[in-house]
Amino acid sequence: MLTNIFALQKTVRILSFTCLLIALSLIGTTNQAHADLKLCNTTASRVGIAIGYRNDAGWTTEGWWNVASQTCETLLKGNLVARFYYLHAVDYDRGGAWAGKAFMCTKDKAFTIKGIDGCSDRGHSKTGFFEVDTNESDEWTVRLTDPGGEAKTQ
Repeated sequence: MLTNIFALQKTVRILSFTCLLIALSLIGTTNQAHADLKLCNTTASRVGIAIGYRNDAGWTTEGWWNVASQTCETLLKGNLVARFYYLHAVDYDRGGAWAGKAFMCTKDKAFTIKGIDGCSDRGHSKTGFFEVDTNESDEWTVRLTDPGGEAKTQ
């Protein structure tokens, strides 16, 4: 009978240890942050989004993300590599744009363009982007608002 009790205690310890390992592995996976650059379109319109950023390879502009009204879209996945990002948004339904004084290259169709100089010489359009300061955060969300409001970041 003592042998059965010792065997049962050993089994309980093994099961307890196994449960602890499983719990620790689940904690590690559920706490992983999803560090991304996101845009939430809080306007009444569909919008097109282009982004610009500088990394170790230099300046890059990319577009277009089509973001429906009242939805969010991940523009860049993973930890942010720069403090400043630049956005240009076009209101597809009512016209107009959210632009700025940082000029970069774009195209009318989907694009990835390296470099920001000589846009027209390279067959691109020179487009104004507004600056987003992420404060060196690993992730950031930009909230695009209706006219009268400005793009808000967090």
